[in-house]
Amino acid sequence: MKLDRRPVASLWIGAELQYLNQLCLKSHLLHGHPVTLYCTDDLKNAPDGVVVRPASEIMDIDMRLVNDTSASFLSNVFRYKMIQKTGAIWIDCDAFCHKPFPDDWEWTFAGHGMRGALNCGVVALPQQCELMDQLLDYYDNLPDYPAWWNKRQRKQMDKIKQRDDLSHAAAIYKAERTAFGPQAFTWFAQQTGDIERAMTSDVLYPVPFQLNDVFYDPHGRVEGWFTDATVSVHLYTNGTRPWWRRNVPLPNSYAARMCEEVGIDPAAALEQ
Repeated sequence: MKLDRRPVASLWIGAELQYLNQLCLKSHLLHGHPVTLYCTDDLKNAPDGVVVRPASEIMDIDMRLVNDTSASFLSNVFRYKMIQKTGAIWIDCDAFCHKPFPDDWEWTFAGHGMRGALNCGVVALPQQCELMDQLLDYYDNLPDYPAWWNKRQRKQMDKIKQRDDLSHAAAIYKAERTAFGPQAFTWFAQQTGDIERAMTSDVLYPVPFQLNDVFYDPHGRVEGWFTDATVSVHLYTNGTRPWWRRNVPLPNSYAARMCEEVGIDPAAALEQ
């Protein structure tokens, strides 16, 4: 395959990909995007063509912090450090490539879900920009509380810190799971004015995350959410019900059809 489009990259913590992650990574290759997957472990089942590199090339991964939060937690800072260092487009491992990313998209991000807050599952930014600087400063110099939090959220974090032996970062995460992801990205894009650059949700997140079961429904009309502008389709694996991750998708569902189209065997990479 000819890989002559803008590079994309992601992070994986663990030794094995699940079939939906294999599907999404390979989909970018088939559209001409070189794919780099930064890993913390000796990954056993990356699709052919995916370049596997040590995550330490971008930043050290604090596994204790990962264990106190989630496997995806540190991706929230990793993505911006990766973009700043390499210029690649960040893709979550559950972002399916519907069409190639245009080469001239220097800024790539969009709102998602029913409320329209920004998501950071697919992101491209200039390697040097104020938004990048503010995001990295937030992660490198955590405030006592995120600036956008209300009194209830602050009290919630205080209770968590009193009850549990957690780092400051982990306590923020336990109080608000998205405080390092969409919440932070939305807030700082508002502060810099770059929120005006946001694409509409149909470009990167056409299906609202509240409806992600539709990807596994053989009678669902996933493509009914797509428009001519749709480039990426987020599958929201963090919110997927365990049954869908541990069983092959039903015939004619979007997940099954895309696996067949891309050439992924779901039965070979189910969640254990």
